[in-house]
Amino acid sequence: MKLRKNISFFLIVPSLLLMGCATSNPTIEHVEKPTIIQPQVVYKKEEPTLKRKVAIVRFGNEAQYGKSALFGVNNTYNAEKQATDILSAKLVNSGKFILLERSDIDKVNNEVETHNLKALNIGADYLIVGSVSEFGRKSISDTGVFSRTKIQVAYAKVSVRLIDVKTGQIIFAQEGSGEAQSEAGTSFGLGTHVGYDSTLNDKAISTAISSVVDGIMQNLLNKPWRSYILSLEDSSVIIAGGEKQGLRVGDSFFIYQNGKTIKNPQTGMTIELPGKKVATIKVISQFGTTYTDEGSVCEVVDGNLKGVSINELYVQK
Repeated sequence: MKLRKNISFFLIVPSLLLMGCATSNPTIEHVEKPTIIQPQVVYKKEEPTLKRKVAIVRFGNEAQYGKSALFGVNNTYNAEKQATDILSAKLVNSGKFILLERSDIDKVNNEVETHNLKALNIGADYLIVGSVSEFGRKSISDTGVFSRTKIQVAYAKVSVRLIDVKTGQIIFAQEGSGEAQSEAGTSFGLGTHVGYDSTLNDKAISTAISSVVDGIMQNLLNKPWRSYILSLEDSSVIIAGGEKQGLRVGDSFFIYQNGKTIKNPQTGMTIELPGKKVATIKVISQFGTTYTDEGSVCEVVDGNLKGVSINELYVQK
């Protein structure tokens, strides 16, 4: 019996030793780290904008501000001139339009006469007419036991209309408003004492113009771009407009023959019926350096222009 116990002991101990050795050497798994692929940035090519010719012909001042003294100040702020300048700057800076001078056209004409220059007399496709319908300022004071706060507020409201020169029709109208304010305070007699802040006028006008300029630009860009044929030479067609107007070599355009002009008995307005497409052209080269002297040389891809006067044709995208 004792011998059996000893044999069992000698059999169990080696087994335990083997199990201990097996557990003391754990298996190490090699995990592959995922490869991080940096996303490729794709820059979308900005499409050229075929620029429309636009002119701001009038921006009136229907508000009473600037026509009398205010707060004891003989105010001479020209709200309508400021509104015209701000709107002009925003349209030009967008890079999407050819803006023609109209509000200061007398200065341009004087320069032409002084230097015996040839007047260009470029016509606009669309006219912008606007007015400052409301404009004013107010001061608000909040006086406490040991402090005083003064708030100056300027408010402006503008209205604009967009007119199609070809039809005389108002195709867009919108009103917008803007407000600007400044605040200063004193405590125990210490702090900032503010006077008349004239910059608030400009800020209020600028904010009001900004609220309508997007609508103006969107409506202008929704209208079809047109150009005209300058010359027909053998198989080449030379059209007005080049790189500065957004045209590129390889661009294709349609040539239309003018539709009939009739009077609409419902509205009493003269309208032009849709034109007839007579050819397709493709830009092969360009010339000129400014809006006024640039053009594009095109080839006829499809259609026939023989026997048709260039005065009866127009180019459209």
